[in-house]
Amino acid sequence: MHKRSNKGMFFCPLQNIIGIISKKWALLVVNEIGNHKRIRFTILKEELRHVTPTVLSNTPDILKSNGLISRYVFKEIPPRVEYSLTDDGRQLYNIIICLIRWASSRDNAEIRKCSCNALVET
Repeated sequence: MHKRSNKGMFFCPLQNIIGIISKKWALLVVNEIGNHKRIRFTILKEELRHVTPTVLSNTPDILKSNGLISRYVFKEIPPRVEYSLTDDGRQLYNIIICLIRWASSRDNAEIRKCSCNALVET
């Protein structure tokens, strides 16, 4: 359903989600959490080693505030934090898998140079 603003512009559901998933590492974070089902922050940091610590700290917070991931804090010393996908996050993860399959099917030198962990079973 489209809504019309006072200035005559149309807004659609894509506007909000594009703002979320267009963050540089957001899709890779969702993908990595989905690959593990439940993942500790330290493992996420190891898997996404190209992400700066600041971005890696902020991205899950953004995804959590938008209902895509859940964050579990265990009252332990040292503190342990784990992330998992919400139902919406799992739906997005399935879409990411389709996107990865599509991207890997293309004959593109940039894809062959990819160093991310976005592996998909064929």
